[in-house]
Amino acid sequence: MPSFDEVLTEAGEFGNYQKRVFVLLCLTGITFAFSFVGIVFLGQIPENYWCRSTEVAELSKSCGWSHNEERNLTVPWEGKESPVPSQCHMYDVKWNSTAHPLSCDNPLSLLTNQSRELLPITPCQGGWVYEEERSTIISQYDLVCSDAWKLDLTQAALNLGFLMGAGTLGYSADRYGRKITYLVSSFGVGLSGIVVAFAPNFYVLVFFRFLQGIFGKGTWMTCYVIVTEIVGSRQRRIVGIVVQMFFTLGVMIIPGIAYLIPTWQGIQLAISLPNFLFLIYYWLIPESPRWLLIRKEKEKALKIMSDIACHNGKDLNPNYTQITVSDEEVSNPACLDLVRTPQMRKCTIILMYAWFTSAIIYQGLVMRLGIVSGSLYTNFFISAVVELPGAMIILLCIDRIGRRLPFALSNAVAGVACLITAVIPEDILWLKITVATLGRLGITMAFEIVYFINTELYPTSLRNFGVSLCSGLCDLGGIIAPFLLFRLATIWVELPLIIFGILALVCGGLVMLLPETMGVPLPETIEEVENLGRKKNNEKVTEEKNRPIYDCQLDSLKKVTL
Repeated sequence: MPSFDEVLTEAGEFGNYQKRVFVLLCLTGITFAFSFVGIVFLGQIPENYWCRSTEVAELSKSCGWSHNEERNLTVPWEGKESPVPSQCHMYDVKWNSTAHPLSCDNPLSLLTNQSRELLPITPCQGGWVYEEERSTIISQYDLVCSDAWKLDLTQAALNLGFLMGAGTLGYSADRYGRKITYLVSSFGVGLSGIVVAFAPNFYVLVFFRFLQGIFGKGTWMTCYVIVTEIVGSRQRRIVGIVVQMFFTLGVMIIPGIAYLIPTWQGIQLAISLPNFLFLIYYWLIPESPRWLLIRKEKEKALKIMSDIACHNGKDLNPNYTQITVSDEEVSNPACLDLVRTPQMRKCTIILMYAWFTSAIIYQGLVMRLGIVSGSLYTNFFISAVVELPGAMIILLCIDRIGRRLPFALSNAVAGVACLITAVIPEDILWLKITVATLGRLGITMAFEIVYFINTELYPTSLRNFGVSLCSGLCDLGGIIAPFLLFRLATIWVELPLIIFGILALVCGGLVMLLPETMGVPLPETIEEVENLGRKKNNEKVTEEKNRPIYDCQLDSLKKVTL
């Protein structure tokens, strides 16, 4: 009886049908990027803000004072060489009292510089004044000074949602289906995004950012699995890389959206509402036929395969109605299945480490390089463009030399670049930035390769769950990365780079232990995954057995001679 891959070859491995589904699902990468990096524009840190004093504000309104005059009565100046207005402290003074009478014409006439320094100060008590044209989450909820950490909490909540979504919706996709999980997740991202925009308080915002992360991870990982399961082995590397290029496209688009919309609520709605458009995919994309076969839904799988063949201009041979159905009993995915057998256990541990390492190094290098002086929108766009060459390099080499070697080399390049950057003197800044950028290119390639190599190392019954669970370590790395970077930098500014370099080099060595999957059909069962590593070993043993005797004798003679 024919296997699924044989039927797929007959129906067309990457015909018009798959191309249409592929392009539609690629759009998910754009919206997922919006959620992932949107905080940069939703939570822009204002440059000019200072404490609000209710009493001084009332006086300012009645006297018609300017912002500078109001600020001079509200906050002290800090710094000896270049004094600047304090952003987190205010004068602890009751103005216009008997001790401090004020005049609208010259309110500071009673104070000299020396007497002003003697005035008591206190942390801000009445909120802040923001001299910014654009509203942000920070200005909306006063996330400055002692509450500045709360902005990090909003992004940590999103990453925690990604982590939860990896397990819950990954499990759902393997048990209830890829398509239904994708549609529910798309609706969830859109709805939670709207609630974030109109959140009545900060804690409601954080909670729905968490939900946005859960559903966002569901859309991203499920769409990735669907597109890799409906194409042939020769096309998996193309679709796997191009899907991630759409993520980069989303990173490039969002600065334009943020530039055109002056309020954070407007930006949040603009990046959330497109998710509702994916609900029309109910009529436009199929359920994964591979998953249907694993669930013993043979008739539904054959119907989809017939549709694929029809749209690709081909006819299925009647013999293909006898397509092979797995003999394994239908079972729901479980965490123990990922580590129950030796090969699965090895792959799971290495892939988890690779996801974790890629996230920490990628985000760490991005935060280290930062956004240089100038326009935030322009610089953010340029930083996204830097990632495109990595995808091109992968596309050129992934089917020529395999998956494993580029995966290892990209980690090695990132690791060596980090270590070299750490020892380059600060006075050679151009070289330091160039090598660090090379490190970012290397880790970007590693990040992109781990996505599709993860799908190729798990059986269909566990693929979505396995990919989601392993990629959950990426989200854990995303939570740890800023703390690792900034805390270690207080000890020695280059110490984070040393840690990044060691992590990447260890990862480069570990991934060489993974089986090569170039040109290998997607495994359908755990047994096929176990055989991935054995095939190569069996080939070596067979080659050694068939080796001519005189070759062995010649080798022995050479050893004796040496």
